[in-house]
Amino acid sequence: MIALFTDFGLSGPYTGQMKAVLHQTAPGVPVIDLFADAPAANPRPSAYLLAAYGAWFPAGTVLLCVVDPGVGGSRAPIIAEADGRRYVGPDNGLFELVLRRAAVARGWEIEWRPAHLSASFHGRDLFAPVAARLARGEDPSLVARPQEAGRRPDWPDDLAEIVYLDHYGNAMTGLRGTMVPENARLAAAGHVLSPAATFSAKAPGEAFWYVNSNGLVEIAVNSGRAAEQLHLSIGTPVAVLV
Repeated sequence: MIALFTDFGLSGPYTGQMKAVLHQTAPGVPVIDLFADAPAANPRPSAYLLAAYGAWFPAGTVLLCVVDPGVGGSRAPIIAEADGRRYVGPDNGLFELVLRRAAVARGWEIEWRPAHLSASFHGRDLFAPVAARLARGEDPSLVARPQEAGRRPDWPDDLAEIVYLDHYGNAMTGLRGTMVPENARLAAAGHVLSPAATFSAKAPGEAFWYVNSNGLVEIAVNSGRAAEQLHLSIGTPVAVLV
């Protein structure tokens, strides 16, 4: 299958145009919408989301990932393979955590170019055709040369910041639950939060933190919206109080 991870938003033509290319080039291959609202033009928090959510897809999946503020610039287009999944997108750190956490990883720089390559939509013109060809079973060597992705050793293994606000107003962090003591408290935006296993363990309107279904530490309010109630946004720092 092909899974889409982008910051295109939930409206507008961009996802549809990219899907049209995928269906033309790899007809019959399922296309899964994973994220269309990754942190806009912000590869760093997006990298932590991608590592957590991409891990749920089986080996052989192609993840087409476009969070690309440097489109048309000097950043390279790449294919990264991590534990059997292939990620197609820009070399801007988006695949840093995927590669860092993989038991087996390798990479390629995409050399193939279409007859028409717009300056501002490589997702449609370059990344989608390559992702589709990989999903059809083509070897990366037909479109790319071996080349390791640029790495970001200064990025932490776990990011103590808000990296995503979901439809319900819950605020995901870049912290894996396995890295935070289960009885720790979290501090964010002037609030100190205790842990809970489920929403129903807290009274309506009460804020807390928990480990979400994909293994990330998340801040929530029972029957409320944590983002608005606690004034949280992408990049809000989170401190672990032991």
